Amino acid sequence: MALFNYVNDTGNNSSHEMVVSITVFVAILCLCLVIGHLLEENRWVNESITAIIVGLISGTIILLISKGKSSHILRFNEEVFFIYLLPPIIFNAGYQVKKKQFFHNFLTIMSFGVIGVFISSSIIASGSWWIFPKLNFNGLTIRDYLGIGAIFSATDTVCTLQVLHQDETPLLYSLVFGEGVVNDATSVVLFNAVQKIDVAKFNGWSAFHVFLDFLYLFSTSTCLGVVAGLITSYILKGLYFGRHSTVREISLMLLMAYLSYMLAELWSLSGILTVFFSGILMSHYAWHNVTDSSRITTRHAFEAMSFIAETFIFLYVGMDALDIEKWKMSQKSVWTSMGIYITVLVLMAIGRAAFVFPLSVLSNFMNRNATRAPPITFKHQIVIWWAGLMRGAVSIALAFKQFTFSGVTVDPVHAVMVTTTVVVVLFSTLVFGFLTKPLIHHLLPHNDSRRGIDRESSISKETLPLLSFDESATTNLLRAKDSLSMLLQRPVYTIHSYWRRFDDTYMRPVFCAPAINEESV
Repeated sequence: MALFNYVNDTGNNSSHEMVVSITVFVAILCLCLVIGHLLEENRWVNESITAIIVGLISGTIILLISKGKSSHILRFNEEVFFIYLLPPIIFNAGYQVKKKQFFHNFLTIMSFGVIGVFISSSIIASGSWWIFPKLNFNGLTIRDYLGIGAIFSATDTVCTLQVLHQDETPLLYSLVFGEGVVNDATSVVLFNAVQKIDVAKFNGWSAFHVFLDFLYLFSTSTCLGVVAGLITSYILKGLYFGRHSTVREISLMLLMAYLSYMLAELWSLSGILTVFFSGILMSHYAWHNVTDSSRITTRHAFEAMSFIAETFIFLYVGMDALDIEKWKMSQKSVWTSMGIYITVLVLMAIGRAAFVFPLSVLSNFMNRNATRAPPITFKHQIVIWWAGLMRGAVSIALAFKQFTFSGVTVDPVHAVMVTTTVVVVLFSTLVFGFLTKPLIHHLLPHNDSRRGIDRESSISKETLPLLSFDESATTNLLRAKDSLSMLLQRPVYTIHSYWRRFDDTYMRPVFCAPAINEESV
């Protein structure tokens, strides 16, 4: 099966034309990078918006050149996204994650990313099932409605993360970043579980069976990623590739991560979860077993691969928005189409509000006595809610998987859902993305965000020695007072502290080189 199809007037594929098309597409990608750099300091625009706008402009030019026949240089099916573009994005997310913050807020992140997806998808699916027929839009099956719930529950937090800073707002950044990754993984797992439903026999037991399938996929995918990360770390420690070639170290990490992803897909598991936890484990253990040059190279190389893949996807979405064939196929009036778009956007907003605010209150209640976990303020909750309103690559890929065959739509009802997904992604990314920077700067002024740094600084005092012969007696007394105060205010035996002890005693001696300088999880 061809990964890409060249789109020309006759519909025939040509090897030479394919090379020309890929060359033009790469040139447009380079143009995106240059424009994004020039607009780096812009108050309203970010990389995602830049790529979509460039894609729209490029699609318009191609549409004019082809005399209205096509807006694409290349057309790829959804498998290309899942096999080639998504793995580097998710692996980099796991590899670059600030593990200490991620695992300190692990329960909150998992509640947002797992429970939140179930709540959001239920609201979107049931709301669509109730409202779409009233808009004279019929023809969708129960599986389609459940799929729609999963499709529009997959968030894209890139726009918000480009504005937030890990050092200034560590808690908020950790929650938005963690929920974004877990949310996408959960949405894909839920989507795959929905595909196994027998529509003719759908009942309460079927819904429960979907939940059981989800738990199985989630747990087994996570375990596979952990095993892949540990095996990679053990090999790098035992064989010490770096004494001969740093290239082999980096190549082994890349190939093992990709192998874990493909094994998960081969065994009908969630490749997203597998490669994400593989990245976390490699960052926590394997990173210590490679040379200094490999440590620096992996950080930048993995991030560059992820960046190119994300830019590619948003650029393609911009071009795909002008696909005349899909718009002609939908056969719905402007008012009906507008009603469908608005319905989905409203249900998305309601679905997020239904879990962000209640779960934030629950998280604050559970952590009310833990001084290490600052409360999730109402302003933080608004930012978390807003960050999840944007939809992106995962929604597009799932919609293509549900409603197209190799990127081509033949059913008018399915064409409506594809165009709806494209419109929602464009509107949410452009409109909500444009407003993200002003909103966050208004809600979280720089002076307020500095409190995160001050708090981290005060917490970091616990790593200092209680007494130091290099400092005065007054300084030592103040430090002892602060240490005693923290000891009395915070419980010592927490889940994190138990993990630290287990990790230091059993895991690191086996999977890590002796010299460890990175802060533990």
